[in-house]
Amino acid sequence: MWKAFMFNILHFISTSLLAQNASIKGRVYDESNNNPVAFANIVIWGTSIGTTSDINGNFSFTELEPGYVQFRASSIGYETFISADVLVTNAKESFVTIPLKQSTISLEEVQILASPYRKTEESPVSLRRIDIAEIEKNPGGNRDISKVIQSLPGVASTPSFRNDVIVRGGGANENRFYLDDVEIPNLNHFATQGASGGPVGIINVDFIREVNFYSSSFPQKYGNALSSVLDFKQIDGNSNKLKFRGTLGASDLALTLDGPIGSKTTYIFSVRRSYLQFLFAA
Repeated sequence: MWKAFMFNILHFISTSLLAQNASIKGRVYDESNNNPVAFANIVIWGTSIGTTSDINGNFSFTELEPGYVQFRASSIGYETFISADVLVTNAKESFVTIPLKQSTISLEEVQILASPYRKTEESPVSLRRIDIAEIEKNPGGNRDISKVIQSLPGVASTPSFRNDVIVRGGGANENRFYLDDVEIPNLNHFATQGASGGPVGIINVDFIREVNFYSSSFPQKYGNALSSVLDFKQIDGNSNKLKFRGTLGASDLALTLDGPIGSKTTYIFSVRRSYLQFLFAA
């Protein structure tokens, strides 16, 4: 009776030990330099059990049945690796290293030929591109494009109440202004005859993507310019979602709304209002 009882106890313990789940850890590394390979895919061969290596190349599997397993590892830029049989037991946690070899992909020959009719860039030395971020961050510019232009090399500074653009000693009326290649007569409100600048700019900066400023060697399409050319490029409306923006300047307030209309059309709407009269009245 006692022998039968002990036999059942030992049989129960051995069965429980065999039923315990095994685990294994490992590391994936580059075969050429021993650096860890992060985010590699490791799958137990013949099953759907898989995991991904961490930033240090380490990975682990738990809840495995004891026995021999094979690992299949793959990563972008490396050849697929299949390991030899690895024994996993519930008595001791196993550890495996997986070396990955960098793969070489042969591409077909690609020929790049320059067109003989390609037009070379016009006046790259004298061209200065100014984006909206530079206009808004210009100290003391008050989001006024003329003030930003006056801070560039070769452009003379004028009194703070004037936005005249005087390039290399030329006249204030010798400049030409274009909005999307359409000529506009002046940039500023309250301009005087024979000059290019009043105290406040007309152009709403919220409509502008960039400004191309030519101080010499003007492109052929911009005729009748003696001192400089300013070409303003307008921004497109947001094609993904409705967007609202409010701007408070030193002398004005602007509200801008843009967004999509259908799948191929966008709109942009902006209102700007000066409040200088309220300051003067106070």
